Amino acid sequence: MLALAGLVGCGGGPDDLPEALTEEAKNAVVAGPMLISYGPEPDQFGELRVPSGCGPHPVAVLIHGGCWTTVFGLELMSDMGEDLVSEGIATWNIEFHRITYGGSDDGHPETFLDVGAAIDELRALAPVYDLDLDHVAAVGHSAGGHLGIWAAARPNLPTSSSIRGADPLPLSAAVSLAGVLDIADPVARGACGTLADQLLGGTPADVPERYAEANPSELVPIGVRQVLVHGTADEIIPLSSSENYRDHAHAAGDQVSLKKVHGADHFDVITPASLKWPQVRARILSVFPQQ
Repeated sequence: MLALAGLVGCGGGPDDLPEALTEEAKNAVVAGPMLISYGPEPDQFGELRVPSGCGPHPVAVLIHGGCWTTVFGLELMSDMGEDLVSEGIATWNIEFHRITYGGSDDGHPETFLDVGAAIDELRALAPVYDLDLDHVAAVGHSAGGHLGIWAAARPNLPTSSSIRGADPLPLSAAVSLAGVLDIADPVARGACGTLADQLLGGTPADVPERYAEANPSELVPIGVRQVLVHGTADEIIPLSSSENYRDHAHAAGDQVSLKKVHGADHFDVITPASLKWPQVRARILSVFPQQ
């Protein structure tokens, strides 16, 4: 539901709405997500869902997986977005530039710049939809778990970095769901195999400077709370991907926890219809203020 109803019902009237609220938004009646562009390219858009009721609303930035390829899109996270918005969390389910499976193209720097730009777009959306920029957490699945942890570390990159962006929005937390958290490690990559090399345009030996700025394991300590969730029956990305990253990040001084969901596979952790989902939802909600 559009946040307009919540804004009017929280002590204000139509004349009190933010000036940034456009006529289109004022007149909209939305039954599902709002599709909003954050740039001119076809893949630069997201699904915004906003809870009814009073804000400001904390935000979960949902980042889908699919080994950084065009094989999958943001529809993987749409059901999760619906579930979390019912818990009082605004969800910004983002699409971004991806590589072609088995192609010759790479994703550097566009994939990273898109993820950063989508997160930074929340500054423009916040006054319109009453979003809480102090409580914005990335929630990424699989390869999106890599991008979510990276996004939390993005403000720490040098200003000269080609993937940092000019003014990164700080995140309050990052949640990795069965994430690929060491993209230089063949075991942690699991089913994604050499697609991490395609993403960055070379192997760790070929382009070590790119891995140094894009690999979560090389960016710790990040200084942001991190919650990892991984199923014990995941046959796509091994549980060790999260276990090893937790130990490495914790040793570096980061606040990192790991929830092992017994019997959960790779997709149980993003499927609200799964019997395992309540455990996952609880961990996601734990990084936000109590609603």
